[in-house]
Amino acid sequence: MQKQTTVAKPIRSLEDALNQCQVLGMRLSRQRRLILELLWQVKEHLSAREIYDRLNQQGKEIGHTSVYQNLEALSSQGIIECLERSDGRLYGNVSDAHSHVNCLDTHQIIDVYIELPEELLNQIEQQTGVRITEYRIDFYGYQGNGAEIQNRA
Repeated sequence: MQKQTTVAKPIRSLEDALNQCQVLGMRLSRQRRLILELLWQVKEHLSAREIYDRLNQQGKEIGHTSVYQNLEALSSQGIIECLERSDGRLYGNVSDAHSHVNCLDTHQIIDVYIELPEELLNQIEQQTGVRITEYRIDFYGYQGNGAEIQNRA
């Protein structure tokens, strides 16, 4: 049930992302390629600052403005994901509809694909009068075992 609406074909690899740039007529600059390569390599959700820092630490010099402009262009075209968080934007390599598990102790965000039962979707549609075409769910929890979780509560 998790349909995507932004991109005609799901982007499942770096090659898919690069191809989608070309399909959309986006120039594959060195900076744009470096950003995409990093996001697919780390498979994490990173801030623009973290992307800038990591690329420069790897000796791949890139300016702040270039990072921000390329992230905006890539996310606005649905090639990468942009998550709006209270402490800023995070960018990830998966752009099609999916859900997230937010680990509260490690601050890690894990991409997950889940499919809700059809009867639940029907129930939501009946309650709201809205036809569900896509959904994203945020789960929150701790990586520790049950005893550690109870001690935190």
